[in-house]
Amino acid sequence: MKLIPARIGRGLRMRLADIGWAARLFLQLLKRSPQALMRFGLVREQIFFLGNHSLSIISVSGLFVGFVLALQGYYTLQRYGSSEAVGLLVALSLVRELGPVVAALLFAGRAGTSLTAEIGLMKAGEQLTAMEMMAVDPVTRVLAPRFWGGVIAMPLLAAVFSAVGVIGGWLVAVQLIGIDEGAFWSQMQGGVDVFADVGNGVIKSVVFGVTVTFVALLQGYACKPTPEGVAQATTRTVVVASLAVLALDFLLTAMMFSI
Repeated sequence: MKLIPARIGRGLRMRLADIGWAARLFLQLLKRSPQALMRFGLVREQIFFLGNHSLSIISVSGLFVGFVLALQGYYTLQRYGSSEAVGLLVALSLVRELGPVVAALLFAGRAGTSLTAEIGLMKAGEQLTAMEMMAVDPVTRVLAPRFWGGVIAMPLLAAVFSAVGVIGGWLVAVQLIGIDEGAFWSQMQGGVDVFADVGNGVIKSVVFGVTVTFVALLQGYACKPTPEGVAQATTRTVVVASLAVLALDFLLTAMMFSI
């Protein structure tokens, strides 16, 4: 029985040590960010790698989410004689919630796993150790450009997701169901506020970009330098990043609606 408290204390101590190590790594990323941003070519390459290669899954997913939102919204609003407001429903749902959240989850599954695997393979191949031997800081040269590439790419992908989703809602509501096109766009333009709705969505997408990218880099940088370690780190990236996005979405939504 005496061993149980000791195991609990040892586990808590290890978790606190992991949190402290992650916090120090995040501070190092912020500290070395100016040096990485001065070499913007490295960041631009990561924006292309993380953003452009994720564009197809983001666009297709946004289109089908817009389809479903318009279809479900029409049948729901039709009961109350407000079917013309389906455009407003689609736009608010995408801009406020589904755009940033679903795009972040897809970003974690597509770009986050590739970042973790890339950093993990570099660690397993002792490339990071070789950089340190040559007096090259891996955080400045490897981690910081990828971090800012993900932070910049995530809001752009969320915007594409929302825009394509609105187009998908227009196709279903106007072209398929037959809702008046003028009512569809006028309801959307009159009900969506740039700062309260679009601005909050942009803030969410930036926070999600920071979270997902940092989790991916952390898992890759801290993984065991073995094939099994890289595979486990890739799985942890998806799980931890997805849970973090959903938890932060609740916190941010509660804060934004309480202000």
